[in-house]
Amino acid sequence: MRTAVPAVGALLIVSGSLFLPVSVHAQEYATPYGPSSQDAVNRMIKLAALRDGDVVADLGSGNGQIIIAAARSNPKVRGWGVDLQDWLVKTATEEAAKQGVADRAQFTQRNAFDVDLREVSVVNMWLFANLTRLLRPKILAEARPGTRVIVNGQLIGTDNILGNWQPDFIDREGTSPIMLWIVPAKVEGFWSWELPLAGTSQSYDLIMQQQFQVAEGFARVGNRRETITDVKLRGDELSFLFELTLTGVGRTRHEFVGKVNGDQIKGTVKVAMPDGKTAEVPWSAKRTASSGWFRPTGIDVR
Repeated sequence: MRTAVPAVGALLIVSGSLFLPVSVHAQEYATPYGPSSQDAVNRMIKLAALRDGDVVADLGSGNGQIIIAAARSNPKVRGWGVDLQDWLVKTATEEAAKQGVADRAQFTQRNAFDVDLREVSVVNMWLFANLTRLLRPKILAEARPGTRVIVNGQLIGTDNILGNWQPDFIDREGTSPIMLWIVPAKVEGFWSWELPLAGTSQSYDLIMQQQFQVAEGFARVGNRRETITDVKLRGDELSFLFELTLTGVGRTRHEFVGKVNGDQIKGTVKVAMPDGKTAEVPWSAKRTASSGWFRPTGIDVR
């Protein structure tokens, strides 16, 4: 069983050992070791939906069972785990060798706050909520959009484990809740693009606001503005729609689907035209430092 241990001067990011304070000045809470149940491990692997080329990280890897299970589940998956306890790192390393996956499952004695998450596609954790929450800024800053974050909720429940960042999915079928978050792309800000429609060139300005995977936005074309609806942001995949009257075209319905790559979104848009026909054209938006959305409108809104 895990117990929060106030440990001034000790940083414990471990899923596996009852640990006494050391003389390293860091933070104040411990997550003593308790191996995950086999049920929880199986469900974490299933929820991660591992695919060829995935790189799996376990922050607080304990005896290594999650990384070893991930490597065994797919010969094209590799992973690594970190733990502060040397004996657990050795135990995990020896078990990986016994299971024949030592070339794809590595374990090191290291602080979880010091690892590089830029190349991983899955992050696993089973830590007390305070430590899990403290790792949230690191995950959001380093992990690529689309990275799956899997947390075992045994003993810690499901409430505010990552603060205001709510899970995308919770598996409640087994002995403990298993939660999934998908790291969202950063879409907050100003975007602009142009589209050729019915012999015209239309200029679009979009303001996006975002709280984790929940986003909303406000579009302007010419002198008309509209709130975008049905916004979906899952990793780097973004979709939304709006209806707006375009000068020289008429009333239209736009359905945008694209992938976010830093300061660019590329995809397609289906535009339902006033004559009942649908035009599908490429869509490429760029992030901008300022927005034409705020231009003066005047009183002529035709």
